[in-house]
Amino acid sequence: MQSSQTQSYFLPGTEIEIINPALPRGQFRSVLFDFDGTLSLIREGWPDVMIPMMVEILAAQPTHEPEDQLYRLVEGFVMRLNGRQTIYQMIQLCEEIRQRGGTPEDPLVYKRMYYERLNRRIAGRIEGLRSGRIAREDMLLPGAIELLEALRRRGLTLYLASGTDEPFMKEEARLLGLTEYFNGGIFGALDDYRRFSKQMLIADMFRRHGLRGPQLLAFGDGFVEIENTKEFGGVAIGVASDEVRRCGINQWKRDRLVRAGADIIIPEYRQHAVLLEYLFPPDCGGAATG
Repeated sequence: MQSSQTQSYFLPGTEIEIINPALPRGQFRSVLFDFDGTLSLIREGWPDVMIPMMVEILAAQPTHEPEDQLYRLVEGFVMRLNGRQTIYQMIQLCEEIRQRGGTPEDPLVYKRMYYERLNRRIAGRIEGLRSGRIAREDMLLPGAIELLEALRRRGLTLYLASGTDEPFMKEEARLLGLTEYFNGGIFGALDDYRRFSKQMLIADMFRRHGLRGPQLLAFGDGFVEIENTKEFGGVAIGVASDEVRRCGINQWKRDRLVRAGADIIIPEYRQHAVLLEYLFPPDCGGAATG
């Protein structure tokens, strides 16, 4: 995590906040992107589905706090686990049920219940993308495609990883026209959650390609991918996206991403050209090859 003594600053004329001025630049070979909230807006509003569902379940247990207290409790652990596979939030729900005298179902039962509710919320978005009624640009953070194209032109290997179940996120990535950019692969959550995590994926990237820490660049709007990237010595860009307005900084996200260790904070990708000029100074050349 960043030192409280670090003096952040903004690149001139931008909303690009440099949290760690000493970050290593210009050596990048691989880039990891989170999906929901970092690129895709299809699942915007998911906490408004998950949190009330969990509060409803906990309020039905033999002992429980008032609903406002339950809401704060659930919001805390749901957002703390954001970025990990959805099943981890359901595992925590099961523990909270036990603490209140209940007997929980298998975590997969709650995960499927959540997906059923969320799918009802986003069904119109999915149908709209499939039919062409909704333009893919309306379901992406602004500048996302331009950034991906620019990174590929630099010869970088791009990976996409999500805590959302893999079949769902692969289909959503396809609908958004993102699949072609991720030559490193697209990875999502599995029912056997022990077989995948962002940390495991990063470790595999380092092992397969002989990466050193500063050769990894990551973009994410959740605590987990930022923290995992820093554990491996990579450079982490926190995307503090306002998913409703599609512009400007979500201050709550920004503060959490800084605590997770983000080196840079951005709102979206409208200023991607300036960001890339900063990340790849002219004297560093393009992607590192060593």
